[in-house]
Amino acid sequence: MLRTLWFLIVLFIFTLFWGLIAIIAGVLGVPNRPGGIYDHCTSDWSATLLRAAGAPVRSSGVERIPSGGVVFASNHQSWFDIFALAVTVPGQMRFVSKLELSRIPVLGRAMRSAGHIFVNRQVRGQAIEAYEVASRAIRAGLSAVVFPEGTRSRTGELQPFKKGAFVLAIAAQAPVVPVYCAGTYALKPKGAVGIKPHPIAVMFGAPIMTTGMTYEDRERLMDECHRAVEQLREESRKVLSA
Repeated sequence: MLRTLWFLIVLFIFTLFWGLIAIIAGVLGVPNRPGGIYDHCTSDWSATLLRAAGAPVRSSGVERIPSGGVVFASNHQSWFDIFALAVTVPGQMRFVSKLELSRIPVLGRAMRSAGHIFVNRQVRGQAIEAYEVASRAIRAGLSAVVFPEGTRSRTGELQPFKKGAFVLAIAAQAPVVPVYCAGTYALKPKGAVGIKPHPIAVMFGAPIMTTGMTYEDRERLMDECHRAVEQLREESRKVLSA
């Protein structure tokens, strides 16, 4: 209980602190550069929250990640997947998130200022427009982190993937890097109130190239990525037990 209370205090203070910095930078027109203020707002905020939760993070396979714009397709078990990815994904990246997050006070405005992309999955036209914005950013060298399950798993098991992330990768002709976040479900499952300190492992798989793929290849790409994430799940057990 004390750990959870401490985490909530840190969450409130540092979300307000880093969120306001991102918002002010956006209002002042500070450009979004690699390694700039917006990148620091995301990574430093996440690192602080992970320390408060007692969740050390280890990563594996970073050397596999190609340079340039990439689509990272990760499993999703907990809020802490977001924090773990923010401190381990190299280069400049942004999250493709559900629209509901944009309505959270301070956080939503800060995410918009930093260039994170929101998708309204209930309105097809708006979702397509958001993916087009993401596709242009990826072609310009920005990487996108997507959770193709669409929502957090209630059981910790990998759920079926949705096609949107793979349509995005094909549109951008960008590599898809499969990712598995392990340990976050034990830390805080969906619906749980308390936090239980636990190490996290972030596993990056070999990139799946999309060069030459078309819209008709989206399901094949989705299935290949799902199999790769399942394989990373098996490998992660060895990393966490080491």
